[in-house]
Amino acid sequence: MVTGERARYWQYSELPGVDLLHAHYVRKAFARHTHESFVFAAITDGVEAFHYRDDLVHAGPGQIALVNPDTPHTGHAGVPEGWTYRTIYPDAELIRSIAADTIALRGDVGFTDPVVDDPYAAQLVIGVHRAAEEGNALAADSLLRLVTARMLRSHGGRIAPLAPRSAGARNAARARAVLEERMIDPPTLERLAADLGTSPFALLRAFRDAYGMPPHTWLTDARVRRARHLLDTGTAPAEAAVTVGFTDQSHLNRHFVRSVGVPPGAYQRSRGGAGSLGGAAGTRTGGAGTRTGGAGTRGARTYKTAGGRGT
Repeated sequence: MVTGERARYWQYSELPGVDLLHAHYVRKAFARHTHESFVFAAITDGVEAFHYRDDLVHAGPGQIALVNPDTPHTGHAGVPEGWTYRTIYPDAELIRSIAADTIALRGDVGFTDPVVDDPYAAQLVIGVHRAAEEGNALAADSLLRLVTARMLRSHGGRIAPLAPRSAGARNAARARAVLEERMIDPPTLERLAADLGTSPFALLRAFRDAYGMPPHTWLTDARVRRARHLLDTGTAPAEAAVTVGFTDQSHLNRHFVRSVGVPPGAYQRSRGGAGSLGGAAGTRTGGAGTRTGGAGTRGARTYKTAGGRGT
């Protein structure tokens, strides 16, 4: 197993709508968070444990952790030596198009199980990474579609429509809208509840039931997600931090690492990178802008993650 924590979060330009993460974590603990994309995480060594909705599940070698968009989950080592995985994050529109093309499902589709024991599918996820690292666009795109179709056929389906909303659910939705609008200066729970005509504890319960986390946790997650969009457009991390309501860049760094797995600066610099995980921490494995394979790949950086749980 790889020693020391390493993580690379990047994009391959020939796979639009897909992010990739190759990481080894030992002490890393992901806070409860969500993704706008799907998550296919192929475990290659060790065991990852994560809370998925109300269950604690484990994934080991030959298994894939599957997470639907906007689904709260955590992540931490399930064994003392940690875990290594290769993850792909395909956007929802790509999954919908593949579902419509392969299994005649249209609309909102998703996966029914958070962990799938399928070594062949896990190898397909690994193959997507390796093809991208080599600059093999045809193989990367083909393998991505093959593993997605396989997972949809075995563990996919339409996402059940929401039940009719109760008064509590309506209040939760209104509270979420207020927090989205007032991300920089959110109200207290007491003020938010009073403005909605309910009690703080009733709103807390309704919000957790609707979104899988309390309002303050949801707000942190929403700030990180908005910061990612700003970083993607070239906004400096320090400016992004203040824009979304964090006190400073260090505040953003702490929460960004707990949700994304790498610091915001590393995330922003590595979006076009590729390469193997084994490079020295904090060093370039191919030099900035150096081609490592075919079209669309560039030299990547490997980053040592912050030590200690919850950083």
